[in-house]
Amino acid sequence: MSDLDYNISYASHRVPMMGRNAVATSQPLAAQAGIRMLQLGGNAVDAAIASAMALTVLEPTGNGLGSDAFAIIWDGKELHGLNASGRAPAAWNPERFAGQQTMPEIGWEAVTVPGAVSAWVALAERFGTLPLTTLAQPAIEYARDGFPVSPLIGQLWQRGYNKLKDQPGFSACFAPEGRPPRAGELFRNPAQAATLQKIAETNGEAFYRGELAQQMAAFAAEHGAALTLEDLNQHRADWVQLLSHPFAGGSVQELPPNGQGIATLIALGILEHWDIGRYTPDSVPWLHLSIEAMKLALADLDRYITDEDHLEFPADLLLSDSYLKQRAALIDPDKAGDFTFGSPQQSGTVYLSTADASGMMVSFIQSNFMGFGSGVVVPDTGISLQNRGAGFSLDPAHPNVVAGGKRPFHTIIPAFALDGDGQPLMSFGVMGGPMQAQGHLQMALRIMLHKQNPQAAIDAPRWRVVQGREVMVEAGMDRNVLAALRAMGHKIAVEDPLQGYNFGGAQVIVRDPQGFYIAATESRKDGQALVY
Repeated sequence: MSDLDYNISYASHRVPMMGRNAVATSQPLAAQAGIRMLQLGGNAVDAAIASAMALTVLEPTGNGLGSDAFAIIWDGKELHGLNASGRAPAAWNPERFAGQQTMPEIGWEAVTVPGAVSAWVALAERFGTLPLTTLAQPAIEYARDGFPVSPLIGQLWQRGYNKLKDQPGFSACFAPEGRPPRAGELFRNPAQAATLQKIAETNGEAFYRGELAQQMAAFAAEHGAALTLEDLNQHRADWVQLLSHPFAGGSVQELPPNGQGIATLIALGILEHWDIGRYTPDSVPWLHLSIEAMKLALADLDRYITDEDHLEFPADLLLSDSYLKQRAALIDPDKAGDFTFGSPQQSGTVYLSTADASGMMVSFIQSNFMGFGSGVVVPDTGISLQNRGAGFSLDPAHPNVVAGGKRPFHTIIPAFALDGDGQPLMSFGVMGGPMQAQGHLQMALRIMLHKQNPQAAIDAPRWRVVQGREVMVEAGMDRNVLAALRAMGHKIAVEDPLQGYNFGGAQVIVRDPQGFYIAATESRKDGQALVY
């Protein structure tokens, strides 16, 4: 029925899903794409790639073919980290942006080399079992034949259109009828279907060195942008060593900078010095200490984290026990504080998770950054380009200052946790820009320390440090607790999670020692966890 009112919503309750194979994504049709690969005999990596490719079609408000991506993979024996974020065009330097206070957020001057396609290829080559042409098929079908736009995506699409409708190529691709699609309408993107087919048939070569790369470079030149064919040719995804920190009898695993995952590890280390486990979840001291630890971690993140090749010192110095103890000592248990960065001594979006019966698990994230990203869409390709250039600094003294060939500071981060025996405990992630490291902290506390089931941990009201003493919390948090936090000096703002998008979506897959998985996904958004 085309006249249904999709704005009516009520609070709902979900239960965690259980099975020997699992896929959890931010969009139901994308989850089905992953399950389809598992039923064809593929593994968790195949499922992750198929879901990720489908999400570029189904959720263009958060990611696209011009996204970046990161992944953590448990191959059945050990963990592997993948950084597939792109670098700045070689011609970028501070002088190019002279006179500006911050980096541009929209248009060509925000576009860095897209890396998500290289993530799919790298994962498929190393761990996949099905050909890329098979993995791409669900995404191609959704783009060619159309899919119904869900209510939340419809809202975000309208918001993105209002902001980006005049950017090169945007309206022709995402508003072909002169307006964005409404909730419940079928949307087709035949150009993206053709592009996905070329990517799959050439194993990504068309995107970085062939026909699609030439189209991107030509469109950039037409608009005086810096991105060149050589920039695309030079791109590579990197296998990296993970950062980890012991917690709650196990460990939390994050990718190293240029991402913000280290902030989660810093905050967890600080909280262990406060023996956070002695407090009840959602109590005043539990929330106060968690917020303060996160503020300290974010201060270090803002000061030090950039491309790993440009760090002032090794990132793991921020995780040394002596440094974390110093930072923990700055917290007043009775009062909200204002913190600056520390000085360690020498001696830094769509998310999905998959798991299969063989024991393989994948934590994967990709994003165009701010909604549709830069707003630039390459004509006749469906390639919407990210705006990750906005992650650079223009402060010449900052390690994250813009430079050609450099990766910008990144918000998107997948996460993983191991148990005390070094075996996989869970694959998890929380979407939403600066919310991600904070969401990881809250998931680790609830699931690893307090043994909450993953759906309960996701459904629990979340908080987010904004800046200084400003903290945003979801409606549903106890009013007496909020009053007590305000009395301690926290500046609390309350937002309805169904109306705002400041707390991100979340997906979690927990491995049960008996050999099956417990999967959960965001009940506030469109997410879907499927098992079999």
